This record gives sequence, structure tokens and C-alpha cells, in this order.
Amino acid sequence: MSLTFTLASRNLFHDRLRLVATLVGVVFSVVLVMIQMGLFLGFGRMVTTMIDHASADIWIVPRGAKCFEDPSMLDVKLRDKVASIEGVASAVPLIVGFSDWRLDNGEMTPIFIVGADLRDQMLQPWNVVEGRVDALSQGGAVAIDRSYFDRLGAAGLGSTAEIRGRRVKVVALTDGIRSFTTTPYIFVDLKSARLYTGTFPERASSIAVRLKPGADREEVIRALRAQVGDVEVLSSAEFRSRSRSFWLFGTGAGAALFAGALLGVIVGTVIVAQTLYSSTKDHLSEFATLRAMGSSNRYIYNVIIYQALLNAVAGFVIAGAIGAAVVQLTARSALPIVITPWLIVALLVLTVTMCVASGLGAIIRVIRIDPATVFMR
Repeated sequence: MSLTFTLASRNLFHDRLRLVATLVGVVFSVVLVMIQMGLFLGFGRMVTTMIDHASADIWIVPRGAKCFEDPSMLDVKLRDKVASIEGVASAVPLIVGFSDWRLDNGEMTPIFIVGADLRDQMLQPWNVVEGRVDALSQGGAVAIDRSYFDRLGAAGLGSTAEIRGRRVKVVALTDGIRSFTTTPYIFVDLKSARLYTGTFPERASSIAVRLKPGADREEVIRALRAQVGDVEVLSSAEFRSRSRSFWLFGTGAGAALFAGALLGVIVGTVIVAQTLYSSTKDHLSEFATLRAMGSSNRYIYNVIIYQALLNAVAGFVIAGAIGAAVVQLTARSALPIVITPWLIVALLVLTVTMCVASGLGAIIRVIRIDPATVFMR
């Protein structure tokens, strides 16, 4: 095995320019797939950020609601029925919706209001770096993320603006709560949310349900579905899955990301296959000599496969370093790239498969060599 590996590495590093071209193909393919899939994972996390940070076990939403941001409304009186179900600890109505943020100079930008009763602590700002969440109970108080300072014309705590003609003041700042639609999230209390979104007092966007310790979630869900009527009762996992499916596949965003990843695989495989084939073709006389000396086909195949594996490992290491740098650079961007351990493993398998598959073309060329050609030179 060591002799085979030595021959493969020497053959590979003999023409360094060709080696660089091969590695460029591998790195380009892996980085492109990594970034596309990292965007897919990052997008998938961002679309469910509110669901993930809410302390709800069950969600009651209007029938047909596709995601947390869905503008549909339900009757807030359902809260009393929900609270009466055995195993329910609390039922909290939430108000969400789009509004407008107007600066003193008249400039306006769209915003997304998130409102809940702060006493229940069902959904409130997290990663608060300045100010206090309980200050949101004051009239006209809002919490914003500091990554949206430029969009909102804010400079920090105490900044002011208008929402639907009502004066508001920033009393809390968060770090890292970004919207996948680039529309800033604005946290307020439930009463203010109704004013800023124009929601009637008897309506709510959803009802978040927290269960008592030890309660059977599935049993509570069945009881709720039998009691609440023409709405949908979803576990947090179901609501999260529905939201991801809508934004990733219902809007075509997921298909575009997958198409980019597939393009990377195709382009990278073609480049690597062409380079490996060309390299093998340039060394046909050496392979013919090995066959004339009695080397088995298996030995020669192993040399070619080892070359492909060396390309895969070297290319993956370089691509991994580039990917790590990209993750750091996008960590605070509007759409951070997320690379998980299973994605790294999958990319390693993909890289090895791509390079080995590319080497098959070279193997097919080699097995057609007539060993007698070495004596004709």
C-alpha cells in the first residue's frame, strides 16, 4: 500500500501546475456547495427564529396559516377555552404584523411588529445588551436590534420615531435578532402592538400555549382540537416545520439554493474529471510500462484512485478553511451562513465521491492500453 501511495503522490506532484488546476476545481465545487447549503441552513434557522425563542409548547393559529408572519387573525376569546383544558398552564395571545417607522425627517421604512403580554414571558426580546425588557410596558416603548440602526435612523437608547403616527422611544437594544426578509423586528407590549398594526381588540395573530409540568402534549393537542373549532392546533415542531417548508419551498428560495449547490457539484466534477483524465493520458506510457512489467490492473487502478483521494483530501482541507472564514465573515450579516457537523461530513463524502468518480474516466482509458506499446517506442 505504501508503494502504491508513493507512486500516486509522486505522479500527482510531478506536474504541479496541473495539480493546482485540479485543486482549484475541487475547491471551487466544495466551496460553492458549502456556501449554498450553508445559506439554506442559515435561512432555515432565521425563518423560525421567533418560534424557536418562544416558550410555547403548542401554537393555535388561524386555519391555513403558513408561518409565524402570516397576517391571518383568529378570535382572541379562544384563550378562555384553551386555558380551561386540562394540562394547559397558560395561553398567551400574540399580535404580529407589518407597520411603518417614520423618522423626524419624514423618511419611512417598513417594520414588523411583535407584541405579547410581557407578564407571561412567552415571547419577548432576547440577547438584550442595553436597556430593560420590562420598560416595554410603558406607553410608546419599543425594543430594536442594533444591527438595524442605519435602517431605523437610531443611535441607541432614547432614539425616537413614529409608528402609525404615534411617538415611540427605544428603551431596549438587542444583538443578533435579524429578520430573513430584512424587515426589522420591533418588540412592543400587546396593547401597543394592536395600535401599531391596527388590530381589533377581539382579534389576535395566534395563541401560544405553555403546558404544565408533566402534561401529555399529544393528549392536550387532541383535547384542544376537539374544543377550539375552526383553527389549527400545532406543536412547536409542527409549526416550525410548516414555516420552513413555506419559506424554503413555497417561495422557491430553497429550490434556488439547491440548484446552486447542484451546479457546483456538476462544474467541479467536470473540471476534476477532465484534469485527472488529462493527467492520466499524459502518463499512459508509464502505465503501459507498469502493465508490461507485470503489474496487475488492480495495482494500477489503486494508483489512480489514490491520486483522486489525495486531490479530495487536499481540496477539502482548503475548502474547509475558506468555509470557516466565510462563516465568520457572515456571522453578523443579514443572512449568516451556517455550517453544521453533519454538513461537513456530507461534504467530505461528496468530495471523495466526486474525485473517485472523476478517476473512473481515467481508469477506463488505462485499461484500454496495450502493454506492447511500450516496446514500440
